[in-house]
Amino acid sequence: MPSHRGGGLRASLDASVAEGAAAEVFAACAGGAVLTGWALFLGASPIVIGLLSALPLAAQIVQVPAAWLTQRIGAKPVTVAAIGAARLVWLPLVAVPFLHLAPATALLVFVAVVALASVLGVVGNNAWTVWMGDLVPGPVRGRFLARRMVYLTLAGTISSLAAGCALDALAPRGFKGETLGVLAAVACAAGIVSIRLLLAQQSPRGQEDSAPDWGDVARAVHDPRARPLLGYLLGWGAAVGISAGFFSFHMLANLEMAFMLVAAHAVIVAALRIVSAPAWGRLVDTLGARPVLVVCSFGISIVPLIWLFVTPDRLWPIAIEAVVSGTLWGGHGIAAFDLSIAVSPRRGRPFYLAAFAAAGGLGFAVSSTLAGLLAWALSAPLHALGSSWSEMHVLFLLSAIGRAGAAVLAVRIDEPAARGVPELARALLSILARRSVRLPRAGAAEV
Repeated sequence: MPSHRGGGLRASLDASVAEGAAAEVFAACAGGAVLTGWALFLGASPIVIGLLSALPLAAQIVQVPAAWLTQRIGAKPVTVAAIGAARLVWLPLVAVPFLHLAPATALLVFVAVVALASVLGVVGNNAWTVWMGDLVPGPVRGRFLARRMVYLTLAGTISSLAAGCALDALAPRGFKGETLGVLAAVACAAGIVSIRLLLAQQSPRGQEDSAPDWGDVARAVHDPRARPLLGYLLGWGAAVGISAGFFSFHMLANLEMAFMLVAAHAVIVAALRIVSAPAWGRLVDTLGARPVLVVCSFGISIVPLIWLFVTPDRLWPIAIEAVVSGTLWGGHGIAAFDLSIAVSPRRGRPFYLAAFAAAGGLGFAVSSTLAGLLAWALSAPLHALGSSWSEMHVLFLLSAIGRAGAAVLAVRIDEPAARGVPELARALLSILARRSVRLPRAGAAEV
């Protein structure tokens, strides 16, 4: 960060990085493969798994009330209260494996916890995004997000690996439920740490004390500059939602991969995100977020196609998928976040951000729910090209087509100061060329 930054702001940004790392520990112990592990342990069907995948983004329907709370109460207090509650609500699951509840009751408790945590998370994330938009200066936002992503990825990778090792070591010995309960306890402990780190950060600069203006909701939807981004987020959320909730399920249930192997896949993805994040951050700050979003969206479109060629006896394509995902999803996240802030005016920003999140959440929730129903309906495998194609393969193919279509919409997003995609392509080639020259001399890729 530039040297002229005040000590209070610098300390707040450092605390934000640390809080993000604590959030990743929570996510590793309460989401991803562990969440799927809970679902399988409690006997959830593919329909329920599709519903679970839809819940976090179906909860986006509370975005407008969340924006009202942020504007009325303030970004920091809403962030602390909502995010803290979203992480501590997992406390009941610590006891579930030890209470010998009826399977249906235990599954109901699990779904209720995930649903409540999702709603609280939406409220907290809206306020947090507004907070960061005010706190982090625009000219260095991309680099700050990249630095934060590096530490978040490290924390998430180590935590996911530890959680996978614990499940692989203890589940075969009959302690799967107990291990999941302990992981839920660790998640809640990380939530307490994150609350402390949120409190350590300073309040937004220039925070408005005016009452919420409901007219900002209509302005966010009808703003000519915001509408292309809204359309992209709706289409992208729908395309990703078709398959996002089923990758872990496919690895664990169909490919019969161990939790440790699933964690190893996450490690590769994380390593590539760490290596690529600083470059993406610099590119967003210098060339603009729109070209980065366009390139990453088209690249990510091929990810579901790679899974069509993975079988229990042929797992190596997953390594290719991990490289593509790790390299591109980091750039996509930085660019999407930066664009959301840049397109939103200071006045009414909570409502603009609410509209963006609701668009992506609506698309994701609807498609994920429909994908669960489709997976349930396609129970018999299809035989084509000498291979057996399961219901998961159908979902992956549909998701790839949808992602490519949504990537086209990204081209229409308005960012006046942004450069073109060809200039970004030249910059990427230049970065790759410099790394290839330094690699023989340094013996390792530049980080």
